[in-house]
Amino acid sequence: MNEISPPRAWKVVLAFAIIYFVWGSTYLAIRIGVREVPPFLFAAMRFVVAGSVLFAWMRARGTASPTAREWGSASFLAILIFVFDYGLLFWAERRVPSGIAAVMLATIPLFMTIAEIVVLRTQRLTLRLVLALLSGLAGVAVLVGRSMKVGGAPIDTAGACALIVAAISWSIASALSRKLPLPSDKAMSSGIQMLAGGLLLAFAAALLGEFRGFQVQAVSRAAWFALAYLIVAGSIVAYTAYVWLIHHESPTKVGTYAYVNPVVAVVIGYFFGGESLGPRTILGTLFVLVSVVVITTAPAKKSPPVAVHGTSTAELTIEKLTSDP
Repeated sequence: MNEISPPRAWKVVLAFAIIYFVWGSTYLAIRIGVREVPPFLFAAMRFVVAGSVLFAWMRARGTASPTAREWGSASFLAILIFVFDYGLLFWAERRVPSGIAAVMLATIPLFMTIAEIVVLRTQRLTLRLVLALLSGLAGVAVLVGRSMKVGGAPIDTAGACALIVAAISWSIASALSRKLPLPSDKAMSSGIQMLAGGLLLAFAAALLGEFRGFQVQAVSRAAWFALAYLIVAGSIVAYTAYVWLIHHESPTKVGTYAYVNPVVAVVIGYFFGGESLGPRTILGTLFVLVSVVVITTAPAKKSPPVAVHGTSTAELTIEKLTSDP
């Protein structure tokens, strides 16, 4: 039997660069797009196209079509992941700088850990986790607290609340995905979730009246480029790099995106989006990143393997980026 040779170093470096910098930059692309296109409609455009392409690609490769139960599970998860998580993210980026939005969504491992401790009871509260949770909550408090005299204005309250709800919604979806029947192939599972999510986002956009008065011809080239970047680079290219990496590197290494992406988003927002980078942003980001690093590098607890979405918080956190940000 021939041994599979390890991948070339440049391929590994390139794949990590893609998931680090492309995913980190998508937050600014979202902000550019939602300035001109209603947020839920803009999100729907992205995920309908990306989901359709990924689904068609997997079917062309011979992957079995999902069953009715798997479509049902994907549609249910799509409500939590795409309508509440991404829909609220796109909506919030009309009110909150892209870098701060990335930092707020970096709290997802924090909420997932709370859910594992309080709801699922699959995680034991340790001193390490207590410190991590306190650090993450302190970071959020610094970013949104109006009584905090750390320099710079706090972020918009409505936008901050939307992002917290988005993070909690993803955490709930991650927990539920362990129990729901989904395609065993990660790419197919992500494709149908994106497609279902895009269609549900379009329905939400219609209910919110976002189609009324929207004129395609009035959208600038910059917004269309942002949409194309999100579809091609953010959802297709980056996800392909992720799938390749997860088969050649440990989940812990791949999971380092969780604390690199927010830094990349903050830096890109500052240099290319004209967003402020004051003491409040820096301090809040540091608190959140410390929390994420501690949580995602915690020793994995011994438990039965999970068939669909991985076995640890780090792996479940990685799964968020099947389409995100």
